[in-house]
This record gives sequence, C-alpha cells and structure tokens, in this order.
Amino acid sequence: MQSKTPSDSRTIMTDMVLPSETNPLNNLFGGELLARMDRAASIAARRHSRRITVTASVNHVAFNRSVPLGSVVTVEAAVSRAFKTSMEIFIDVWIEDRISGERVKANEAIYTFVAVDDTGTPTDVPKLEPESDLEKERFEAALRRKQLSLVLAGKLKPNEATELRALFMN
Repeated sequence: MQSKTPSDSRTIMTDMVLPSETNPLNNLFGGELLARMDRAASIAARRHSRRITVTASVNHVAFNRSVPLGSVVTVEAAVSRAFKTSMEIFIDVWIEDRISGERVKANEAIYTFVAVDDTGTPTDVPKLEPESDLEKERFEAALRRKQLSLVLAGKLKPNEATELRALFMN
C-alpha cells in the first residue's frame, strides 16, 4: 500500500452561517459546527484510505471564537497521522471578516476515523508522510495523543506509553 501525504486528504468546505443555524445570540450552534467538522473529516479520511470511514471519536474540540450570523466559515481537514486502521484528522475552522476578507482561525478539532470494509470490519490504511513543519508537528503529537487516550481507557499501561514518558523524562 503506497503512503500518502496530508495534502492528498485535504478537504476544504466553505459555507455561510444562516439564521436557522444560530442560537439566541445569533452565533452558529456548536452542534452545527461539529456536524460540519465531522463531514469534512469524513471526506479527508475517505480520501486517505479510499474506504468507507466511520467516526471513532471526537478527541478534542476548541470553540475559541463564536461564529456570527452571516459569517463565511471555512472548515479545513486533513489526516494528521495514520495508524493501522485508524486515522487522526486535524480540523481548522476559519471565519472571514465581511469587510476586509481577512481570515481568522476561530476553532479547531481532532477527530479519529476508522476505515472499514463493506461488512464494517476495520481495514488497513496507507501510511502518512508529513511534509511541512506543521504537518510534522501534528504527526508527532498524534502518537502522544493516541497513547494518552489508550492509557486513560486502560488499554495501555502508563510505563508502555513511550512517547508520553519521553515528555516527562527530559
């Protein structure tokens, strides 16, 4: 199986915030943004694996800025690391200033998807080869995040989490 780069999976979805998608403060509902991020991440995972993909977990979501009614919102997703059958997808959310057109990062999230075959059985995915400094940083951090998740779930002993241990042993 040939390895891929994050750019092979990059997915960019741009849309406008409509009145039916907002809360009483006229900001985009968090759940609506989560759904947009899930769709973009799903497409990125499918582009990487060329398989059916399912959301395994939402590992991190940061709602740093509200997204006002009428805003142009861009959700950018790409695979940040591929494991055996799972992929971590890093998502950046940008809002565009209506007057200047300047883009400001509003939110980010990290999802995990699993590739499955037609019967729902997990299937192997291609390796990922990061290229840019940011891609390399996200790639390295993904292993620490996975180890932390496994330790917290009781599926990995803390002393076996080599990447996490390295953080504290230096």
